[in-house]
Amino acid sequence: MSIVFQKSFEDIFSKEVLLFVLIIGLLSAFTAGLFIWYTWEGISSFIVSYLGWIPWEWLQTSGADVITFAVGYVLFTVMVGIFTSLFSEALLIKLAKKHYPIIPVVATPSITKSLILTLKASAIFLLLFMLFFYLIFIPILGQVFLLYLWSILLREPTLYDVGTLFITDKNTLKRKGKKTRVLAMIASLFNYIPLLNLFAPIFSQILFLHHILGTSQDA
Repeated sequence: MSIVFQKSFEDIFSKEVLLFVLIIGLLSAFTAGLFIWYTWEGISSFIVSYLGWIPWEWLQTSGADVITFAVGYVLFTVMVGIFTSLFSEALLIKLAKKHYPIIPVVATPSITKSLILTLKASAIFLLLFMLFFYLIFIPILGQVFLLYLWSILLREPTLYDVGTLFITDKNTLKRKGKKTRVLAMIASLFNYIPLLNLFAPIFSQILFLHHILGTSQDA
């Protein structure tokens, strides 16, 4: 596992990855900004109505501020995830050829399925966040809870995007995916720092790449 992290950190600071992150960040900011501009009033009204069931006024106010910020932040994060998923294939193949030249590319992920998995993960994230957002006010537990939620955004879409490039057998891909929750949570640490959250999806993909291909090569 230490080799996985070593190679991943080497890759994340390469010129190719930094340029990729910059482009994805600009696309995501523009797209999320347009969406928020046209829908923010409706989103804010829904949040205020939703929090009406909470008996504590201080939590209603704090909760509204937290959820409003979180929704905007998640929208931006989702855009980063979508664009990373759409455009990362060539970069992943280049990194794979660099580290694992004997492992061939066997397929191309379906854009439609990749998009569906990303939107599904985003919907689950938002649902769980809205239901259990009060947990984030609990020290330590709240931070672990957030990491788990963010890992939902990354894990399944990333496993599909990366795994499909190199593995055709669904059982093999499922087996390799069993240990990826922790990797997704580690990549999610970037989400705690604005701007660095741009690196979370691609870092997750790079971690998964080395986890999947490194163990394949060892085998």
